[in-house]
Amino acid sequence: MDKIYIKDLTLKAHHGVLPEEKEKGQNFILDITVTADLKKARESDDLNDTVNYAEMIGTVNAVFMSEKNDLIEHAAERVAAAILKKYKMVESVTVLLKKPEAPINADFSYVAVEITKTRGE
Repeated sequence: MDKIYIKDLTLKAHHGVLPEEKEKGQNFILDITVTADLKKARESDDLNDTVNYAEMIGTVNAVFMSEKNDLIEHAAERVAAAILKKYKMVESVTVLLKKPEAPINADFSYVAVEITKTRGE
C-alpha cells in the first residue's frame, strides 16, 4: 500500500476542557498519514487518480475548526472519520494530533494523541 503524508499542519482552534481554551484558542499540529493504492496515479500522472492532498487539507481544516471539542481524542477521531468518508480510495488514516500549548505546568514540547482508522472498522 502506498502512503500520502501531511506533516506539521498547524491550525488554531478552540479545543480543551478549560473555559480559557475554548475562548482564546491555541495552536494544534496535525500529522496525517493515509494509505491508498496509488498505482493508477503513478501510471497516469493524473490528479483525478490520486488523493488530492491540497483538497484533503481543506477537509481537515473545515472539520477541525467546525466544533469545540473537550478532548483531542475526539477531535482526531472526527478528522479521521471525515477523511475516510470523503476519500473512498483511502484504506486507512492515522492522525497524530499534537497540543504544544496545553495548559500544563511543566516543560514539554507537546502532548499528543495518535489514532488509526481503517475502512470497514
